[in-house]
Amino acid sequence: MNRPTMRILMIALLLAPPGIAAEPLVSGVPVGKKAGPYSFLVATGKERGQPTCFICEQGDQPTAVVFARSLSEPLGALMLQLDGEMATRVGFKAWLTVLQPKADLDALAKWSAKQGLKTAAVGAFEDLDGPPAYLLNKDADITLMVFVKKTVLVNRNYRAGELTTEVISAMLAESRESLDKK
Repeated sequence: MNRPTMRILMIALLLAPPGIAAEPLVSGVPVGKKAGPYSFLVATGKERGQPTCFICEQGDQPTAVVFARSLSEPLGALMLQLDGEMATRVGFKAWLTVLQPKADLDALAKWSAKQGLKTAAVGAFEDLDGPPAYLLNKDADITLMVFVKKTVLVNRNYRAGELTTEVISAMLAESRESLDKK
């Protein structure tokens, strides 16, 4: 390879969005396996301030849980899409569990309102590693899991900066297709 070509490749790698050359993240409960219960402190809705286990409440109903280590506009866009899905899919429930050392329910409620969320709950799990049984990858900023009968149908993980409009659209299409098959 000549010097100009090598230089162009080096520049392209340096300017590439984060995670573009990285291996896909593997995290959480594998597809086809059952998800265990966990409770978290809810910041929005009638459960505000209470430890709640939505996995327990949902039983066999279709469910989507998003684990996040940071709040962002793309995360808000994902949650807004899931919020809308709750209005159209019978029995479907989605929520956001933010992994924090100490829950800041007021800040989470404000973020939820700013995003325009109406029914998707937002809350905090007070441990940066997340619920132990979920084995979340420490490099994953966002993890989405979709369940039916507590069995994982979709498990997607994204580093900070990887969640884009295109990724959200593809992920939601895959989630809808998986739920429609069940």
